[in-house]
Amino acid sequence: MPLKKSPVSELPTSYGQFKVIAYQDSAGDHLAVFKGELKEDLLVRIHSQCITGDALGSLRCDCGQQLNQALKLIAKEGGLIIYLQQEGRGIGLFNKILAYHHQDQGLDTVEANHKLGFKDDSRSYAIAALILQNLGIKSIRLLTNNPRKIKGLEKAGISITQHLPLIIPPNSNNSAYLKTKQEKLGHIL
Repeated sequence: MPLKKSPVSELPTSYGQFKVIAYQDSAGDHLAVFKGELKEDLLVRIHSQCITGDALGSLRCDCGQQLNQALKLIAKEGGLIIYLQQEGRGIGLFNKILAYHHQDQGLDTVEANHKLGFKDDSRSYAIAALILQNLGIKSIRLLTNNPRKIKGLEKAGISITQHLPLIIPPNSNNSAYLKTKQEKLGHIL
């Protein structure tokens, strides 16, 4: 399925006034949420959907807090959030909850994914690169803790002129999860 694009719409939020474009491909529906001019070296957050963290406020992860921090920064400075439909590091919501069950039994997040037959991280950033290119953006300042995201975007032809981590203090529910992300997935925390 080729990449489909909606017209630009207004998106008033508790963080301020944004604009939004929906994109659709064979992997699902994605959003480009932005404030200000879309230009080179734009402040960008590529965020993978996390229903439990983003919508339900789960403390098992830092996803919702990272999204909120990115929205605050972009509301102030201008920039773009690309919200990708690739729940649970690309394994889907159902499998993510199965992985949670395995984590409840003592496995870490990587071990749980492996037990379910998945890779550490099944996400692809090719669609994010396509969206950036569709918006006429070839170089960005990236808000991320994930080195694989940087490599994936660069491999797809996007220049990362600056890398800015989103540091979220751990809590008692996610400290082991964050430690695993740092030690096994190379996240910068």
